[in-house]
Amino acid sequence: MTHPPGSSARLRYSYVTNGLADHRINDALELLAEAGYVGVALTLDHHHLDPFARDLAARVSGLRQRLDELRLAVTIETGGRFVLNPRRKHEPTLLSDDGRSRRLALLHRALAIAADLGAEAVSFWSGAAPPLLDEAEAWRRLVDGCADVVAEAERRGVLLGFEPEPGMLVDRLDGWERLASELGHPPGFGITLDLGHCQCLEDEPVEACVRRAGSQLVHVHADDMRRGVHEHLDFGEGEVDFPPVLAALIEVGYEGLVSVELSRHSHVAHHVVPRAIQFLRAAELEGGGRRP
Repeated sequence: MTHPPGSSARLRYSYVTNGLADHRINDALELLAEAGYVGVALTLDHHHLDPFARDLAARVSGLRQRLDELRLAVTIETGGRFVLNPRRKHEPTLLSDDGRSRRLALLHRALAIAADLGAEAVSFWSGAAPPLLDEAEAWRRLVDGCADVVAEAERRGVLLGFEPEPGMLVDRLDGWERLASELGHPPGFGITLDLGHCQCLEDEPVEACVRRAGSQLVHVHADDMRRGVHEHLDFGEGEVDFPPVLAALIEVGYEGLVSVELSRHSHVAHHVVPRAIQFLRAAELEGGGRRP
């Protein structure tokens, strides 16, 4: 792994494309490469890579070529807000009364795209349980759905990063640990840890959450956040103390991508993209983390 000239970074920084919604995908990739990012977390959606496009194979092939030219690693994000239902955000999910098969089909398609792009991981989440759904049945649906996705990921040779998400059935690390246990701890089933979510919900400090996830980390989302408020904030606007958090990532030997996720900042992405990586590099240097 190499870093841009003048960079002392040990972590590999990336950017989630849900925060680049106003840029064409090629322009977005060039913006990231110019700023010094080594990867991109690609949200499958209508404006960057539509997973249901008729010419999907050609688009994926062209994107693979461009990623190679810019030397950008890639992960796949499956949290497009209205990619399955234009009237209901993030629906249907693995927990829905109707439409679970459509979510599974999307996840299968994401895994195929990931395999074709040589992606490092595919991130996904549980979704929120319908209001009248019994918790036991919600967990049954989740475990059954995840078992299906795990089998397909193993067939494709793609790592999975399951993300605890505020407001969803699995919202904390203990929920991920329960899910992994019920699935039998499959080797390709890891965690996508959002640092802001830890600040928002977890009882432990964020750096303790990083150490707890440890070797199960396959992807990391970076954003600032305040306790109890699920709002992705620009760095320095929330309560996350980044130097010890980034030091903890280095301490546990994490080598995956650390992907900035600022989905509500697309209109100022041209400012936020370079500023975010500068902030993270400075925080990493301040933390003084060392790999074991």
